[in-house]
Formats: sequence, C-alpha cells, structure tokens
Amino acid sequence: MRKQSPDIESLGVTILDPATSDKLNDYADTFYQLRKHKGVTPETALKTVLDPLYYACMMIKKGDADGMVAGAINTTANTLRPALQIIKTAPGISVVSSCFIMILKNADYGHNGVMVFGDCAVNPNPTAEELAGIAVSTAKTAAQLTGMEPKVAMLSFSTKGSAKHELVDKVRQATELVKQMKPDLMVDGELQADAALVASVGQLKSPGSPVAGHANVLIFPDLQAGNIGYKLVQRLAGAEAIGPICQGLAAPVNDLSRGCSVDDIVSVVAITAVQAQG
Repeated sequence: MRKQSPDIESLGVTILDPATSDKLNDYADTFYQLRKHKGVTPETALKTVLDPLYYACMMIKKGDADGMVAGAINTTANTLRPALQIIKTAPGISVVSSCFIMILKNADYGHNGVMVFGDCAVNPNPTAEELAGIAVSTAKTAAQLTGMEPKVAMLSFSTKGSAKHELVDKVRQATELVKQMKPDLMVDGELQADAALVASVGQLKSPGSPVAGHANVLIFPDLQAGNIGYKLVQRLAGAEAIGPICQGLAAPVNDLSRGCSVDDIVSVVAITAVQAQG
C-alpha cells in the first residue's frame, strides 16, 4: 500500500491563496504606489499581485514574511524580477548576485575546507562598482552561513600589477571600493588564484597580506570565470557545491533549479531562514 503523506497544514504550515487573501487589495495598492511611475495602473497592480511570486514579495515588503524561496516551476528571471521591483537591493549594494558554498575534500584550503565563490550565476560582466558590491555581499553571506571570518581575494590573471590590462584595472578598482565600503573587511587584490590559495605563493607575490595564501572567499572577475571555476572545483576536486545562493537584496530571496529535489528545497529554505536572521 502506498504511504500517504501527512497533511501539510497539520504540521503547522499555513497555505495562502492570493485570490482569497484579505490582504490582496492592500498589497495591490502598495504595488501600484511603488510602480505607478512605470505606468502600472490599479487594475494592472491587482492582476500582478495575484501571481504568487509577486504576492510573496509583497508579503516581505509589508513585513508579513521574512524571505522567499521559489523557482521549482519558474525561471530565474521570473523569480528575481518581482524581488528587484518590490524588495530592491540592500543599502549600499548596487547589484543582486549569487555565491556557492564549496565544501572541499582538502581541509588545507579555505576555512577548514569550506570556501565561498561569487558571483557564479547572475552577472555576466560586472562593472568595478558591481564587483565591489558582489564582494561585500559574498563576504556577508560567508560569515552568516558558515561562521567564518571572511578573507576575500579579488581574483584576476594578474597579481599586484604583474600584468597590465583594463580587466586588471577593473579588479584593482573594485578592491579599493570594497576597502572604502567595508574598512574592517580583510580583502586583497588583484590576486591570481595560486596567490590567493597557496601560502608560499601568496607571501611571495603579496608580502604581508592577511589574505594572500589564506583566502576563503573568492570573487571572480566575471561570470565566465566564476561559473567555469566552481564547476572545475566541483568536478575535478570532488567538492560539494551548495547554491546558487542569491544575495544583495534587502531581504532574502532564493532561486531553485527547476529540476530540484525535495532535499534541495529544504536546504534552500534553511539557508533563507539563516539569511533572514542576519
């Protein structure tokens, strides 16, 4: 006999239907006020917040929820669009980004084998300002979710001027912006990957740096490098990759893969809860 799943409401879970919600009109009016400058009408606002993705973001906006997990039946673009329109970015952060928690078999690297990589899923070619925002957000995520003290390496194909190129200039400028935004954050750049990870190389190429050779947070200069980098570590080093974890929004919103499992959903809900507590 097939085992029946328990009634989810009997487990203390509240199920809300936007269409029958007594807060629907209030949410619609708030959304209209937020978006009328973009041509949204009251009628359009009401129709829009009937969408569960928009309704959930309005719950966060109005203080009725602390975070959102979606994406099992929606694209990343559709999941993040209402968050960007309603919740917006956190103060001082100009860009929404992502990171992966990488759990390595070799505990010699990172924080006892735990590292955080960003951005590996969202921004194809961030500006220096955006790259700085990604670094600050990723350091915050690392501290919240792993308990590590972030040591942030701004990665490049150059270390401390060993190469001259506009792409290197972008990373160098982003590093200086991070230092201005978060003076107490340990950050160094531009660093090549070996200078960031291997103590002997780091101290040779960036003497006296508290980050070089000891980095536990790696910030990639663009999405190509980030996406390729985390997948190489995952496949060749056998690391566990947890993510992508969205960051930079004023409240946590996380996106699932449309091929996600129940365990994936549970893990992302737990991560979102921790982010909300932070």
